[in-house]
Amino acid sequence: MDLDHARTVAVEAAEAAGALLLAGTRGAVGVRAKGEAGDVVTDLDLASEKLLLERILTVYPSHAVIAEESGLVGAAGGEWTWLVDPLDGTNNVAIGLSAFVVGVGLCRDGLPVLGVVHDPVSAQTWSAVRGRGALSSEGVRLAPPYAPRPHGPLLAWTQGHGVSRGDATVRALKQALELHARRVLQLWAPLLSWAMLARGDIDGIVGYQAELVDLPAGALLAQEAGIEIRTLDGGPFEACIDTTAEQRSFVAAHPRAIPGLLALVQ
Repeated sequence: MDLDHARTVAVEAAEAAGALLLAGTRGAVGVRAKGEAGDVVTDLDLASEKLLLERILTVYPSHAVIAEESGLVGAAGGEWTWLVDPLDGTNNVAIGLSAFVVGVGLCRDGLPVLGVVHDPVSAQTWSAVRGRGALSSEGVRLAPPYAPRPHGPLLAWTQGHGVSRGDATVRALKQALELHARRVLQLWAPLLSWAMLARGDIDGIVGYQAELVDLPAGALLAQEAGIEIRTLDGGPFEACIDTTAEQRSFVAAHPRAIPGLLALVQ
């Protein structure tokens, strides 16, 4: 498996999907309810996912794909599995907010080996191959410095769609973050948060039962930029596709900032 070629395929597919999304958001967007928890899906989600699936499966027809709207395409349990988030930030698009990205990941035996995040609005793409670092569109290696802020860290929060509004752990975590962080961003686009962390725009991410489809690509991008990810109790964390929702809670930050962030959430 040539991961450099896979990166090229993923980048080109994500950028083509991004062009589709950018054009689509300039007009009326068809929005309808998705599930029972107040989530939505748009016509753009479906069109972008169709494009991404066609691009990936044309090149890798024997691989499985887990896509946001289609679910599992192909057989589970194989060596290679792609993850596709065709429009990360659907709720933003639905209200006319231009904060959304396209995400593509590739896992080998459940572990991420390739991650791509494309931002159609800024026309920027960030990608990472395991063990080879994270790169910007211009080929510049991402390596955010440790830069503590005098009034507390700038953090992003993400949680899974299945988390109830009355979850006691969520309430406790959010209260701790609001008390001690300078700002807590809730972008409704986790992959955008991962890209911001990998670039050094924010100081950390706290995730609670994060969604599977976007976590591996974003986590790999951040890790290859030098970010450390831990479970909420400080243990090792791996963004594996075989985990349960309960195993997808984490903190992510520069290694020197991790102790302080763990103390905050604990």
